[in-house]
Amino acid sequence: MVRNFGALFLGLVMAVSLAAPALAAVKVTVNGTPITDVQIAQRVKLLALEGGGGTKGATEQLINEVIQVDEAKRVGIVISESQIDGAFLTVARNLKMSEANLKKVLTQQGVNMQTLRDRLKASLAWQAVAGQVVGQNVQVSDSELDAKAATKVNAANSYDYILKEVLFIGGGGRSGQANSYRAAFKGCDSAVQLSTKYTDVAVTDVGRRHATQLPDALAKELAGINVGGITKPRVVSNGVSMLAVCSKSEARDLTFIKDTIRQEAGNDQLKTAADKYLKDLRAKARISYN
Repeated sequence: MVRNFGALFLGLVMAVSLAAPALAAVKVTVNGTPITDVQIAQRVKLLALEGGGGTKGATEQLINEVIQVDEAKRVGIVISESQIDGAFLTVARNLKMSEANLKKVLTQQGVNMQTLRDRLKASLAWQAVAGQVVGQNVQVSDSELDAKAATKVNAANSYDYILKEVLFIGGGGRSGQANSYRAAFKGCDSAVQLSTKYTDVAVTDVGRRHATQLPDALAKELAGINVGGITKPRVVSNGVSMLAVCSKSEARDLTFIKDTIRQEAGNDQLKTAADKYLKDLRAKARISYN
């Protein structure tokens, strides 16, 4: 559980509740907003689920989050309760549990539900700030993309295909029938006719796909199959799937490789720029420790 929470929240930047609980002692004031000992103690408990952070780590996180929330307000970003509800549901799904079970886990660890909701609110707000204010200055040059993409071209991802999928609908127990079909397969033209010998088999046109659009393992397997061949059965969510090669030609296409690199590089640059933006905002903030 600790590892899951740590992986889920790694790299996220999130916010503090502005409402100070009764009888709580103010420990830090940021731009006029108080951070109390109760809020810090709650954040320490939440951080404990992620691997720790202690009082200092919790305090620093909360200070940053007040600054982030203030900046979101300044640029006109408003996060609704329904957005926070959606983010909470996403957290639960990523942890492979229901919302009720997630709430139960937090309660058992002494974490108030509002503590996580505050953090999710700030995450949404800061992501919006990064996209609206910082993102417009993040650019990745085409020449840089071309150079990086060229280094990722190999024999397996240098083909263009026209494919058909043969799906044995049901569970993985149909692998035996799929292997029987594969042994009798004579090419795409007879794929449908051959499927009539079996029940609940769907033959669909996948169409044109470049190897770079496919998972690496599948691209490597297809690279070794000639036209008229078919891949080994793979168990998928709705049955057992095979891909038949109807056409195959060499095609050194960097488009999809570049798209992946562009997204990764853009995300890295956006994070770097957002971190600098936050550092600048913090340098200008009025922070008073009590």
